[in-house]
Amino acid sequence: MVGRKQGSWVMGELIFVGLGLSDELGLSLRGLEELKACDRVFAEFYTSLMPGLNLQNLTRTIARRVEVLSRAEVEEHPDENILSAARSGKVALLVAGDPMVATTHVDLRLRAQRLGIRTRIIHGASVGSAAAGITGLQSYKFGRTVTIPASTADVVPESVYSALRVNLEVGLHSLILLEVDVEGERGATIPQAVQRLLASSRRSKDGLIRAETLLVGLARVEAPDMILRAGTAAELANCDFGGPPHYLILPGKLHFVEVEALVELCGARKDLVNPRVD
Repeated sequence: MVGRKQGSWVMGELIFVGLGLSDELGLSLRGLEELKACDRVFAEFYTSLMPGLNLQNLTRTIARRVEVLSRAEVEEHPDENILSAARSGKVALLVAGDPMVATTHVDLRLRAQRLGIRTRIIHGASVGSAAAGITGLQSYKFGRTVTIPASTADVVPESVYSALRVNLEVGLHSLILLEVDVEGERGATIPQAVQRLLASSRRSKDGLIRAETLLVGLARVEAPDMILRAGTAAELANCDFGGPPHYLILPGKLHFVEVEALVELCGARKDLVNPRVD
């Protein structure tokens, strides 16, 4: 027992630990020390993909066995593994990126809190901030983030398209996450996502995204083989970005420093970005 919560004993502890973007080297020193002190360490890799993760190296580094859980085990039956262990011990859940970006982890944290289990978060790098840093776009000028699901549909969900429209109307950039269904072994790629965005634009007849629209594609952020490329929708729809995870950015109004960054860092042609300067 490690403490009290409103008069009742807190029986254990659940720590959410972010692994960062690409591999086990993204684990913070704080996270490393916490994991070494845990009784059990669980992990889930279905909410995002870490292309360079070496589970054996991670296990050796933290000197603990890592128990990898499925989506069902985390979301539907956490009482049978994570929460059961955390009632009487110190337990960690390892996740890609930053732990609380995925709503499923917020739900798990609330379940633990209601059981009197103490919870803490060890944050990791997130693509939400990394995308701005890598491309040189200003982080405070990003609007709502959207996700294009892994699907065989010809268009994107209307909620996604509407959010992109709202962001552009007020001049904000849009970060578009492309879903990776790890357990289903499929995912949305940049070319597929661009084609679906173009189809949605044709269907809506609003010209939101056209063949000449500027987009930025990112693949395997922070990995040694990361690809970062700015170009027209038509160009990106025909590029091979390699394996997942993939992301897209639809730029809004650009500051002159952002223009320079897209040209110098992302390979954008000057004629694509100059007309959009604010």
